[in-house]
This record gives sequence, C-alpha cells and structure tokens, in this order.
Amino acid sequence: MQPLAVKLRPQSLAEFVGQTHLVGENKPLQYAIKNKHLFSFILWGPPGVGKTTLAKIYAKNLDAVLYELSAVSAGKEEIRNIIKENSWGKSKVLFLDEIHRFNKAQQDFLLPYVENGEIVLIGATTENPSFEVIPALLSRCRVFVLESLKDEELEEIIKRIDSELEKEVIEWLINFANGDARQMITMIENVLKLYKKINLANLKNTLQSKFIRYDKKGDEHYNVISAFIKSLRASQADAALYYLARMIDAGEDPKFIARRMVIFASEDIGMAQPTALVVANEIFKAVETIGLPECEINLAHGVVYLCQCKKDRSAYNAYRKAQEDVKKYGNLPIPMQIRNAPTKLMKDLGYGQGYEIYTKESLLPEKINNNKYL
Repeated sequence: MQPLAVKLRPQSLAEFVGQTHLVGENKPLQYAIKNKHLFSFILWGPPGVGKTTLAKIYAKNLDAVLYELSAVSAGKEEIRNIIKENSWGKSKVLFLDEIHRFNKAQQDFLLPYVENGEIVLIGATTENPSFEVIPALLSRCRVFVLESLKDEELEEIIKRIDSELEKEVIEWLINFANGDARQMITMIENVLKLYKKINLANLKNTLQSKFIRYDKKGDEHYNVISAFIKSLRASQADAALYYLARMIDAGEDPKFIARRMVIFASEDIGMAQPTALVVANEIFKAVETIGLPECEINLAHGVVYLCQCKKDRSAYNAYRKAQEDVKKYGNLPIPMQIRNAPTKLMKDLGYGQGYEIYTKESLLPEKINNNKYL
C-alpha cells in the first residue's frame, strides 16, 4: 500500500502548496515549466517542503524521463546505467536526493554528463550547496531556496486529508509539523493505523508510541539536532554528548554536526570567548580529514569545550537588529562623509568630505543614526 504522503503528492503546480516565491505566477520554476526550459538546478531547503514533488512536476511537464536516486545509496554504477539506457529521444532528468551525500569523486564523475547535456540534474539537499557541492558542478546549476511551510499552507494540506477535523486538532498538527508537511502527514497516517480516528488524545498517544522511531533519513533528524544545540546553549555537556551519540548511532553525517558547532561558536559563545570559533573550525577540519569512526572523538572533545565556554549572544542579536532595520527601511542613503570618492566629480559633489578616522559621530544613515544594536 502506498504511503499517505505519496497518495497526496500533487501532480501539477496548480495542486502544489507553498513556495510561491518559486512557483507563483511568473516566478522562476513556474516560468520554466510553462515555457519548457530544460536546465539543471538544486533545490535547497528543510525536509517536507516539496523538493521531490517539484522535481516530479518539472520532469512530467517537460516530457522528460525521470530517474530518481538517493545519494545515500547510489553511486557511479547507477549513473552509468542511466547514461546507457535508451530514453527514446526524450531528455533524461536525474533527481538526486540528498546530493550533499555524494563525495567529491562521485560529483566529479557526474559533472561531464551534466556539462554535455546528457543528464539534466535536479539535486535536493537540506545542506548549504555552497559547502557540499563541488564548484564546477554548482556553477552549472541554478540554486532555488525552499522555505518551511507556513501555518495556513499546512492547514490547507490537512483539510485535503480531512476537512472535518476540529480546530484544536489542526492547531496541534501544525505545531507538531514545524513547517514540515511530510512529518505532519506521517503523523496523521500513524494515528489512522493505530486508532482509525484523528483526535487530540490519539495524536498525543501516537507521539509517545514506539510506532514512531528514529530513522536515519527521517524527520527526527531536526528534532535531535535541535535538542543538541539547546543542550550546548544550556552548558549541559551530558545532554549534548547523549544527543551527539544518538545522531552518530543513527547515521547522521558528522560534517553536518560539526558545521552546526561552528555556527554555535559564533551565535551563542561569540564575544565571551572568540577563540571558540577557531576551535570549532578545527573540529570541522578534523572531521573532514579523519572521518568516522575516529572523528567521533574530535566531536566529543568539541562538544565538551563548547559546553564549558561562557555564552554571549550580543554579536548575533546585534546583527539581527541591524537586519530588521535593513528590511524595514531598505537602502537608506549612506552619509556623504563615508562615501567612496574615486573621481573628481564625486569629490566635487561632497563625497568623502568631513571624514574623520576616529569620529564619535554616528556613521549610520541619517534616518536611523540614533539606533543602537550592540
């Protein structure tokens, strides 16, 4: 029997929910599908937001033959077989899920087929492709960023399953999903298998049931990394080490863990101990160089160190405040005294005039020159 998520999968953009910045009227993917533009691209975003569905819709609408592989289990041989297969004049679209799991050698092998057009590549990843996809392959692909689904989008999906659900049940499911439609649909499916009826009590009982287990490729991925980061933030080394061990045991990519530790060093430790970033970067390099299983020791070392550091989010918080002003006010005029003046005309217009190296005067745009972030 097909999983509920497969049964509900949209077959066209008209049925697709979310990602309006990509699939709305005259947006990039809608335009490409409408005008039959064939090109390679990477879909980067959290789980359960429509990456696989968009790949299927794209290939179907461009009348291409779609091949689906997971980089977790596939290798060069599977790609060779796709190249050899007769597509009867149709374009071959390869949907490579978790493309970040392909190592450099595998990506190098794939590159010439993408380059010469034998394969149109659609990669899907939850990881930043700038770090995980080799530059030569990345340069031949457009990158589309997908967002977590909004509450109203999740509600629309829920009502497609059962339009009679009570408000409190819908709210519970939306909160549980945390922007991930697949996680939400799987929960609904599990409730129906166990209890045949969706209500609040059955949802809560299912959540506690062993029916839902940690899966190496499953949705618990984000729950555990969240618990790991929050344990680091609380300086609870025992909890952080436990969640580290749990992720490693479940087959989590150690580079994914190390990368989160590098981010944590700046976001949560920051100015309290600036050298934490140096240590975290070295941990990441060690993980890259050594690999499993020995790099577990490096990760454990880094976890304990980050836990024991004092915490200071002032730099992170200050940057977020500055971002809010950028979004609120847009590109405000830069004060004349700190503008670049490479030409005589610019100097005559007052660019750079009155600039003092160690001035105490605010160098923010005039409209926000009294704002404080740090």
